[in-house]
This record gives sequence, C-alpha cells and structure tokens, in this order.
Amino acid sequence: MLDFPGVYAETGLFVCFEGGEGAGKSTQSRLLRQRLEAAGRTVLLTREPGGTPVGAEVRRIVLDPATGVLADRTEALLYAADKAEHVESVVLPALARDEVVVTDRYVDSTLAYQGAGRSLDAVELEQVARWATGDLRPHLTVLLDLEPSRGLVRFAERDRIEGESLEFHERVRAAFVALAGADPEHYLVLDARSGVEEIAALVWSRVEGLLP
Repeated sequence: MLDFPGVYAETGLFVCFEGGEGAGKSTQSRLLRQRLEAAGRTVLLTREPGGTPVGAEVRRIVLDPATGVLADRTEALLYAADKAEHVESVVLPALARDEVVVTDRYVDSTLAYQGAGRSLDAVELEQVARWATGDLRPHLTVLLDLEPSRGLVRFAERDRIEGESLEFHERVRAAFVALAGADPEHYLVLDARSGVEEIAALVWSRVEGLLP
C-alpha cells in the first residue's frame, strides 16, 4: 500500500462493506440502513459499481459474461471511472448534507480484485483508485471475511468476476485481510459464517459509536 494520508469527510458518516462473493454485504448493508433509519438518521444506501446511471452501464460491461475478455487495465479503469462518478455525484453530496452513506464495495474491492486478483501493479493501481475518488476514505470499512469455496457455492449462475478461478478469489480474500490489518482503526473484520443477526449487532455496535 502507498502511504496516502486519506481524506475523511467532516460531515456525515461514510460506511463501506467489503468482502468476497457471497459474504453477505448486501444483506448487512440493508440491515444497517434499517437500524440507522429507526434511529432517526437519513441514510443513502448505494453500491459500486452501479450507484449512478453511468455506473449502471459500467456494471453491465464489467460483470456481464457476454462482455468476454477485457484487458486487465481496461477493467481497472472502468471500475475507476465508476468510482469517480459515484463519489462526485452521489457520495460527497450526501455527506455534505450530513447523511450516513452506506456503500456495498468501494476502493478496497479494486485493490483486491484488480490488484491481487488480476495481478496488476499495486502501487500504480492504488494511485489511480485514490485519484479517482479524491482519496476519500470511509470512516469505517466492515470486512465480511469468508472462504471463497463457501461463498461461491451460493451462486447458481456466475457473472464475469464470480466465474474466475478459486485461486483468483483466494488472492482477493488475502488482499482484503491485508488491507484491514494495515489500518485496524478504520476496519471491523467479521466472520461471515456467523449468523446474520449476530453480524448486524456487531456492525451496529461499532457504527453507533461513530455517529456524529
């Protein structure tokens, strides 16, 4: 990892869910939104790729098996373009309104999937990803850790990324764990094999203490 200082929004709260395929990110994102709204907070639930009209088109390209083979750098740049548009048009305005932004995937997914998974140069890739997002960091990243062999069996049909080899997904998992280990103050690592409600309670306990 590069020694980027990182930018943390001074208003609102930015929470990200990361992890491999089938780890339960979408479920936990929705549960956190429900808990926050019940507590009277305004919440924006979003995702990458696909959190904007431009991102929806990027998502179609990078995930549809019909796209076929993409050059690794092409794929990485498409994800970076999605992030740039997402941060500029969705995330930053919501944080400026003092909302809680909950996103399913963010920069760590690029570093894990395109960096470790595709074996692109980690330094170059991180420079692109941080530049695309203005180096905006989540106040908290929740990593739902799960063995790829467990997560992938949850999909009857697989998209371009899900359809990669088990070795690919194992590299991705290792990268996620390494990212969390390098900055424990801003991460919550949870065993995705735990019960849904148990995980949700642990997430809420951490998020509640960060609410402004």
